Amino acid sequence: MLIRVAVQPKQAPPSMPAIRVQPARVRVPSRAARVLDFDIENRPLSYLGSDFTTAEVTAIAWSWCDKPRVTVRLLGEMPLPAILAEFVAAYNEADMVTGHYITGHDLPMINGALMECRMAPLRDTWVQDTKTQMMRSKGLSLSQESLGAMFRLANKKESMNQSQWRAANRLTPEGLAEVRRRVSGDVRQHIALRRELLASGYLSAPKRWSSGSSRLEPYTP
Repeated sequence: MLIRVAVQPKQAPPSMPAIRVQPARVRVPSRAARVLDFDIENRPLSYLGSDFTTAEVTAIAWSWCDKPRVTVRLLGEMPLPAILAEFVAAYNEADMVTGHYITGHDLPMINGALMECRMAPLRDTWVQDTKTQMMRSKGLSLSQESLGAMFRLANKKESMNQSQWRAANRLTPEGLAEVRRRVSGDVRQHIALRRELLASGYLSAPKRWSSGSSRLEPYTP
């Protein structure tokens, strides 16, 4: 027996009107990265054995790369903890620091001074070192003085002879004046040197520098 069943087709629902969604425009504030250029000077302090000596920070100079003003702090005019505290405040404001051989000398020296003064170590940061982060090369001196001469920079390396260094290490007024000239001149020359190296494509990208400390963040439940 054949049964015929009539199936009524479902009616399609009325089409929904198109909804236009306008993308929200959000203004995200942006700024150029703050780059701190710095340099230190140090003096021999005590013998480790034979002719090997320990050292002590005697001067720190720093400047923001987009500003011409150089700040200089000297041992003999200020106590070392005060010098370190002022530098670290600027260091913590920076998105990146730069200098010549700062990963091999300046940053570890400052960290050692902080440890001796029982102060908090430097935080990890981005670094562009114009000695250790140069492109691979051979047959050239990569000292700041040599590179400055090679690129014919207007800012010359401020030299000091042995008598000037002895006066500086004794923290005499005349010696401190020489150190001020030297350390501030190094920062001014380095700002120009880094600009030249970047324009020529001779520097690698910034790298993350770690102080090697194991600072623990305070626990917040």
